[in-house]
Amino acid sequence: MSHHPQYLGGNEIRALFLDFFAQRGHQILPSASLVPEDPTVLLTIAGMLPFKPIFLGQRNPEFKRATTSQKCIRTNDIENVGRTKRHHTFFEMLGNFSFGDYFKEQAIAWGWELSTKVFGLPPEQLVVSVFEEDDEAFAIWRDQIGVPEARIKRMGVDDNFWVSGPTGPCGPCSEIYYDFHPERGDDNIDLEDDSRFIEVYNLVFMQYNRDAEGNLTPLANKNIDTGMGLERMAQVLQKVPNNYETDLVFPIIKTAADIAGIDYESADKKTKVSLKVIGDHVRAVVHMIADEIRASNVGRGYVLRRLIRRVVRHGRLIGIQGEFTTQVAETAIALSESAYPNVRQRENAIKAELQREESQFLRTLERGEKLLEEIIAQVQSKGETQISGESAFTLYDTYGFPLELTQEIAAEYNLTIDEAGFDAEMQKQVERAKEAHKTIDLTVQGSLDKLAEHIHATEFLGYTQPVATSKVEVVLVNGVSQEEAEAGTEVQIVLDQTPFYAESGGQIGDRGYISGDGVLVTIHDVKKESDFFVHFGHIERGTIRVGDAVTAQIDPANRRRAQANHTATHLLQAALKKTVDEGISQAGSLVSFDRLRFDFNCPRPLTPEEVQQVEKLVNIWIAEAHSAKVETLPLAEAKARGAVAMFGEKYGEEVRVIDFPGVSMELCGGTHVSNTAEIGVFKIVSEAGVASGVRRIEAVSGPAILDYLNVRDKVVKDLSDRFKVKPEELPDRITTLQNELKTTQKELETLKSQLAIAKSDSLLQTVESVGNYKILVAKMEDVDPESLKTVAERLLQKVGNGAIVLGSVPEEGKVSLVAAFSPEVNKKGLQAGKFIGTIAKICGGGGGGRPNLAQAGGRDASKLPEALEQARSELRSALG
Repeated sequence: MSHHPQYLGGNEIRALFLDFFAQRGHQILPSASLVPEDPTVLLTIAGMLPFKPIFLGQRNPEFKRATTSQKCIRTNDIENVGRTKRHHTFFEMLGNFSFGDYFKEQAIAWGWELSTKVFGLPPEQLVVSVFEEDDEAFAIWRDQIGVPEARIKRMGVDDNFWVSGPTGPCGPCSEIYYDFHPERGDDNIDLEDDSRFIEVYNLVFMQYNRDAEGNLTPLANKNIDTGMGLERMAQVLQKVPNNYETDLVFPIIKTAADIAGIDYESADKKTKVSLKVIGDHVRAVVHMIADEIRASNVGRGYVLRRLIRRVVRHGRLIGIQGEFTTQVAETAIALSESAYPNVRQRENAIKAELQREESQFLRTLERGEKLLEEIIAQVQSKGETQISGESAFTLYDTYGFPLELTQEIAAEYNLTIDEAGFDAEMQKQVERAKEAHKTIDLTVQGSLDKLAEHIHATEFLGYTQPVATSKVEVVLVNGVSQEEAEAGTEVQIVLDQTPFYAESGGQIGDRGYISGDGVLVTIHDVKKESDFFVHFGHIERGTIRVGDAVTAQIDPANRRRAQANHTATHLLQAALKKTVDEGISQAGSLVSFDRLRFDFNCPRPLTPEEVQQVEKLVNIWIAEAHSAKVETLPLAEAKARGAVAMFGEKYGEEVRVIDFPGVSMELCGGTHVSNTAEIGVFKIVSEAGVASGVRRIEAVSGPAILDYLNVRDKVVKDLSDRFKVKPEELPDRITTLQNELKTTQKELETLKSQLAIAKSDSLLQTVESVGNYKILVAKMEDVDPESLKTVAERLLQKVGNGAIVLGSVPEEGKVSLVAAFSPEVNKKGLQAGKFIGTIAKICGGGGGGRPNLAQAGGRDASKLPEALEQARSELRSALG
């Protein structure tokens, strides 16, 4: 093929890359989810991440060679998105991987062949970098590939030595750069110069392991990990000025520009930046939601929320009013569905999540705009011309206002922003967020780090065996590895094989015992760290040592309860799909020994009839005694058969399928009954909303039903005894009592009010005349606010022209005040509402109302005499 770049669409580049390596013995693997298996990383940030356990030697590769197009998300460069040619939050990394098979020569030769022959990049427009000490790679490029020495650059550790973290696999790398300006010659090649060079392919030669002291030892198996950014290669081959104008992103930008009524080509720089941010971020959020991430205020949910909000903000900056994200998302879905079919399958979920987040954020922005108006008014009233950096940062941080938006609005009022102050606040925020690491930590958490190399993944026998003979591999006390631990200690134990189920898929870990020669440990929880099962327990007697042979035994009664509840959860999901909506999907679950909880996506509450129907259907299936068929199948086959895959779960090549034929079929690693009849009975306890669009059902099944019924039964018996009626008569009895109570309360209120009126007549003797007005200020004993108001109005009628102020203490810690003024008093500028409000402040309260009648309250009864005295003197001076 000739050496000149041919125009290739993004989809073609991806296909050509994967096909090139497939023809050379590489297995094409699907992109892993953006939610990584690795607990130390928030999102999938590199093409190699899914292969981490292989590079660490924790997992044996099924293939010696693999190739993938991996979707990735990185947010550490988020501020550069749209401002440079090539920074993205979402990008696709094309990669070829060798696990202890081929190494430098082959990786380099294929990288060059792909770039020059398949993609047609002219060799004279390519420059190569190698690690400064890697003479081997330098020689391969020069002698075997024929790259002129002047176009091979040796670079330092920062640029060309790949590390995964402080310890673990690492090695030199070599990069291929495309040169946009070969006419500038080979004399002063500076690969940092963005305007001239773009890095298109990175080859990592993983050949060393680095220990805690920093010593490098050669790896037994040398690995190759390469990455080619799809967007960058598309930019080069499509001859566009930046990644955003490739066919991978530009249609999204075009959609946003159309909604805003803008022509991208003629738009100014600032508008283009906003459009590029929208283009980039919309791809990111569409794929994140497709991979079951939901917006929230923590972890990856927060990354999603932040990206959606940035899309909305930039939409506002370019003049889009109202909601638009779902329209733009449609374009993004159409662009990527051929490579990632799950975006189309999850289209409804994507749009619902975007719509919900966008409308919520638009409300927040409106509140922010109100706050900004107040800030502007304050600044102007002080005669100042600058809004403080702190105010601008509050708007940014709490209400999502970018500085530019605040500046634009402020400029309309001829005000500026203290940018230095804003930057200082921002810096403080950055310091707070420093935890977000850029490197991928390749080690298992805690103390299993060092041990990971010496022990194998725990073998789980619990599907078929309740007891096993095991060897103690690791003993941890407070997370620190020990050779032994004695009675009275809380320990974490790792065994070579175990019958204990470790918490996962919503099912909690088994309980039970580990026993041996004179030693007994009660196990109260089991969790998974990477591929190790960690048994949390308390040593009851004896000493447990690394290397001991022990018997591990689960508590069968608890296991039976968990099994019943887990299978019941599957039946519940099937029943919801059948009776409520086929489109219902799981949003989380919990299976414990005493109950089960199932969260699912559903836009509305279930009706009581639906809940009853679902419960009835599950019980019918239990009674029909369906037998379980448990199989291990290739993932593709399981999905083809219609097995339901679960939210947030990771599946390997082989999956375990729990099938109750004709009823429910799910991919699940949990423990289940062998026949639905073992569940016995199923009861829904509650159905409620837990988040917008998410409902939760709590239920009990099997042996746990008895506990539930015992509690209910005790309550009913107790009530029957108290009310001296049969259980079925309880509702009527309670209704009667409630009605009696209401009637009595009404009667009591009427009597109270009559009593207050009777008492009030005696107050008329205390009326004093001030000028042409009559004033009556008095305290009444424990009269409720409503009656106090009635009395005040009645007294005003009797005195005619004047002012009445009454106070009372209707109950402990509560003061009630009322003022009634005649129209002539109002003409003197006295308003009942304002008047009584200031008086109530004395009693630690406040209130108000109309000019002629107003009520107030307070908390401090000891101050009531003082308050009334104040009222009297104010009225005297105002009317005298």
